[in-house]
Amino acid sequence: MNHDHFIVPVGKKIELRQYSPDFTDGYHDKEGAQEKLLNDIRKMAELQEVLYAQNQYAVLVIFQAVDAAGKDSVIKHVMSGINPQGCQVVSFKAPSQAELDHDYLWRCTKALPERGRIGIFNRSYYEEVLAVRVHPEILDHQKLPHLLKTKQIWQERFEGINAYERYLTRNGIVVLKFFLNLSKSEQKKRFLERINTPEKNWKFLPEDLKDRGYWREYQKAYEDVFRHTSTKHAPWYIIPADKKWFTCMAVADIIVRTLKQLNLHHPRVEDKHVQALKYAKRQLESEP
Repeated sequence: MNHDHFIVPVGKKIELRQYSPDFTDGYHDKEGAQEKLLNDIRKMAELQEVLYAQNQYAVLVIFQAVDAAGKDSVIKHVMSGINPQGCQVVSFKAPSQAELDHDYLWRCTKALPERGRIGIFNRSYYEEVLAVRVHPEILDHQKLPHLLKTKQIWQERFEGINAYERYLTRNGIVVLKFFLNLSKSEQKKRFLERINTPEKNWKFLPEDLKDRGYWREYQKAYEDVFRHTSTKHAPWYIIPADKKWFTCMAVADIIVRTLKQLNLHHPRVEDKHVQALKYAKRQLESEP
């Protein structure tokens, strides 16, 4: 798979219309993609086991998207083979009162994965330059000093996020950022499915329709995020999301490739430990 189709070039201004939400990179059906996905899930499970044993790197996977783009579905399917001990998922909703008493990165910092683990953020600190930017009245509840609410606040937050992610990568936390790129027509289809299917009614909220009315504003906000925060050490990947089977396959492929690049290995055993193992072996084999 050619990842150049998905990665956002560093410092380049892009438009989301350049990225087709129904692109499938030559895959024509779900069956062909499913075989590759299952193979990558197996590889990911093997690599995650070594990541856990080595206990040096951590991997942070961030998912951002509009409503109904399939974040939950991707997490469920792509991570289905991972040992639960080595993976954690955190969903970020509207901040609590306690969280508003801290800076906007605080609650995400608390949820960072430990070394040896894969952490998944379902939404993240990027909401602070997306939802908050589209709905600037949210700033009124963030207890920021009035003098800090300037026209430069979004650029300042971009700079803060870039510095934060640079700090993470310099401390062995690999940052992978996925935007699930859903078309407006496909979102409409999925919203109607949720409304028309009683078992899925709980998935649809009135706020979802309200946010749909800000579609273009969100698209522009995302474009600005990609331009200012896709970096060499923490790039953005724009993943087509109109076909869920391709979305899952593409995300799994990128995660597996990233894990392979870490040159993971099981911890090396010292000579003293080897001798202890040999002794234990003799003792066990001598038992009646």
